Amino acid sequence: MSETCTHNCSTCGESCSSRTSEQTSFLEPLNPASSVKKVIGIVSGKGGVGKSLVTSLMAVKMNSKGKHTAILDADITGPSIPKAFGLGTDGISVTPEGLMVPATTATGIDIMSANLLLDKDTDPVIWRGPVIAGAVKQFWQEALWENVDYMFVDMPPGTGDVPLTVFQSLPVDGIIIVTSPQELVSMIVTKAVNMAQKMNIPIIGLVENMSYLECPDCGKKISVFGESHIDEIAKTFDLPVLAKLPITPVIAQHVDAGTIEYLEEDWMDLAAEKLLAL
Repeated sequence: MSETCTHNCSTCGESCSSRTSEQTSFLEPLNPASSVKKVIGIVSGKGGVGKSLVTSLMAVKMNSKGKHTAILDADITGPSIPKAFGLGTDGISVTPEGLMVPATTATGIDIMSANLLLDKDTDPVIWRGPVIAGAVKQFWQEALWENVDYMFVDMPPGTGDVPLTVFQSLPVDGIIIVTSPQELVSMIVTKAVNMAQKMNIPIIGLVENMSYLECPDCGKKISVFGESHIDEIAKTFDLPVLAKLPITPVIAQHVDAGTIEYLEEDWMDLAAEKLLAL
């Protein structure tokens, strides 16, 4: 037990003996009408690296393999998942029992996001940390998740309230860490790895976003943000590199048009294989 222990395990990420003995008590049960087989967190040590993009691509890829997929958008104050799938603010309904029914995309992916509950998708969510963490629990417990094979949790950046809430309250089967090619990649990945290890959460692998730009004329890969360090970092932590996503206007076009589920690509194939093997 740490000398600075507050004896409030729900706000602590340490794996001391006191917390470990009570760890399972923090898991929030699904409502009896719901069923979720695997929960995969998409995380990063900083913002702006493409967690929502990777979340969307992973959900689309697993859906294309015949798995019923869902996205719990835990980035409450900066939700972008509905936009990528072309969903408006009227996508949520409520059952007679009071359960929220997630919005469903054109290809059958279930989505819960704060932006689906707002009058306008440009309305800001101005909440403090505990309220945001509570909303994430509500999305898990008070939504009707029917026969979901893989749920992807799009988390806000860093190691604060929401990632802690997800790791402690949801039965997370593993996380995918998203990063970018800059020199600070080591710090980004290390933060996420250290948190996962403290919380005893398995790490499935790493995804590098904005890895390169492919010349449309000669096909040469150009390292816009400098040479990639993802392979050496992965070797340091003995983790697989699941994908290296390019910088391409095609991604932006599909996200802006709300048609991300129609983007045909093979970037996430290895990641999908890892999930199927869980």
